[in-house]
Amino acid sequence: MPITTPKAFYFKDDGSIPNSKYPLLVYQNAFTQRGNKGGDWIEQRFASNNWTNTWRWGVYPFHHYHSNTHEVLGCFSGSALLHMGGENGKKINVKAGDILVIPAGVGHKCISHSDDFTVLGAYPNGLSPDLMRGEKGERPQTDRNIAKAPFPSADPFSGNNDGLTKLWKQ
Repeated sequence: MPITTPKAFYFKDDGSIPNSKYPLLVYQNAFTQRGNKGGDWIEQRFASNNWTNTWRWGVYPFHHYHSNTHEVLGCFSGSALLHMGGENGKKINVKAGDILVIPAGVGHKCISHSDDFTVLGAYPNGLSPDLMRGEKGERPQTDRNIAKAPFPSADPFSGNNDGLTKLWKQ
């Protein structure tokens, strides 16, 4: 399967959601398997690139971010409208076959979704994410956490030679 080039989206700190110097990466139509077979396929693909500690569910219906780790979401069923980057961010339609690589600090929220919308989430090196909501008092500690979030050794989808390894400049 040829690797597609992801779309890159940059978001500025909006005062409550810190976002990141790294762009959100969106691979559209990255894989063809659907349903549980699709979930199994992307789980194996992510694990082969050392993105583990997986779960299957949806996306919270409130703005949140993770300050201690990056996250990948692989949509294997349904579709949704996600709000990325906080209130001043961008609304992005995602559907089965899409993969989103979310840098630590980048806000995300589900606005609406189909009844069957399901994603598989994973983290580099199997890290366990914190859950931050952009509330008063979270910062400056979350800013320090984001700065210390380990840089992934590989892109969860495309591996060592593409994706975030080229588009995220340290």
